Amino acid sequence: MKLLKKMTMGISFACALLAGSAHASVTIGGTRVVYPLEQREVTVKLDNDSNKPSLVQVWMDDGNADAKPGDIKVPFVITPPIFRMDPNKAQTLRVMYSGEALPQDRESVYWLNVLDIPPKASGATDANTLQLALRTRIKVFVRPAKLPGKAEDAPAQLSWKIVASSNGKGQAVSVSNPTPYYVSFSEVDVESGGRTYKNERGGMVAPHATEVLPVAQMNAVPAGAKVHFTAINDYGGAITGDATLGQ
Repeated sequence: MKLLKKMTMGISFACALLAGSAHASVTIGGTRVVYPLEQREVTVKLDNDSNKPSLVQVWMDDGNADAKPGDIKVPFVITPPIFRMDPNKAQTLRVMYSGEALPQDRESVYWLNVLDIPPKASGATDANTLQLALRTRIKVFVRPAKLPGKAEDAPAQLSWKIVASSNGKGQAVSVSNPTPYYVSFSEVDVESGGRTYKNERGGMVAPHATEVLPVAQMNAVPAGAKVHFTAINDYGGAITGDATLGQ
């Protein structure tokens, strides 16, 4: 029992250290990718910021984060799909549209996945170790040519209103997007009666669609209250705005 207790404590301590320090060695040069559909390809830069090599696998998905790379059907090819990255080196990915039909009157969205697999830990073979392969997943906005307006102007054209929460408790915020561009949010706040109700998880509304965003503890907020939002532009920067909530 004493031996088992010591082993359990040792493994728990190692896991605690890893939980506090785990981070991807391989990073993507940006928080999102915009793919102009008239271009043959776009490039994405990766950097290995650690002093150890990594094995990297990359793929795209259509929104199902749990789908296996070999089972996914997307109209894009990425090269190289798997490779070794040496310490403190960079790698350029080529993302190429394969030509399948996509909507021409609005953006489409896919996700780029980068799996960072660390090398096998060196040291004693009987040591208790925990190795983590870390995945980074960012959005790829596919933008047809000649869409009306500009992506950076889309957040100001959204319409907002108060709706009942989907769980039947309290209220939520509904946002409608009349533009052909996706709009992503990092934060949405509602101000009413001297109180601020927050949605700090953000969200995204598709072109010509409506999305309901939960807002913590919001209840009995009247129409005419103010919503403050922070949207994200093509470069990962903030676009802040204000609007009046309808009902």
